Amino acid sequence: MSENDAHLLIVDDDERIRGLLQKFLIRNGFLVSAARDAAHARRILSGLDFDLIVLDVMMPGEDGISLTRAIRETSTVPVLLLTARSETEDRIAGLEAGADDYLAKPFEPKELLLRINAILRRMPDAPADDVAPKLLSLGDIRYDIERGEMWRGEEPVRLTATESQLMRIFSAKAGETLSRANLVEELGRDKGQAQERAVDVQITRLRRKLESDPKQPRYLQTVRGSGYMLAPD
Repeated sequence: MSENDAHLLIVDDDERIRGLLQKFLIRNGFLVSAARDAAHARRILSGLDFDLIVLDVMMPGEDGISLTRAIRETSTVPVLLLTARSETEDRIAGLEAGADDYLAKPFEPKELLLRINAILRRMPDAPADDVAPKLLSLGDIRYDIERGEMWRGEEPVRLTATESQLMRIFSAKAGETLSRANLVEELGRDKGQAQERAVDVQITRLRRKLESDPKQPRYLQTVRGSGYMLAPD
């Protein structure tokens, strides 16, 4: 999709920050809605679909991580977390809950814009109806490479934006070992150990959808000392 066609939801209990972000993103071509807390966001989400949610972690009442987990039960809409916390564990908790990326406060608005655009570019394009499917078989999982769709039997498997991008990366190089650094680069993330650890978290989440026993992966394998490899049937 074109980034400027996207409808964003900003969720932050700080009225000043919420207003500033809304004005900044509107000036950059987005359609933007805003919610003051998780309960308000839930009401909005019950009636509207969004292309991306920018979600503050620390809010009164339900926090952003809990809301992310609830969103992931029914939706694959990308979630970008804003957190004042600097501890890696808190950021990892957000990724484990289903967030696609995080940004620590304080931040430059331009960096937020870059992160949003990077996530939206990772979203799979709408497939053309006349494209012949190219399928990977992963046990009882079928992955359509062209459409970026995953199925278990007749049931679709929901993939987040990051999981979808990882599957595209792995399926393009099935049987090849990809290092964490390579995956970070392919995902368009900043280099560094924190991002490589974040990739590990995303791999763990993806394995839960791919593998019958995620702790003993058959298809998304760890290559000791090298990285990861997708090994289809």
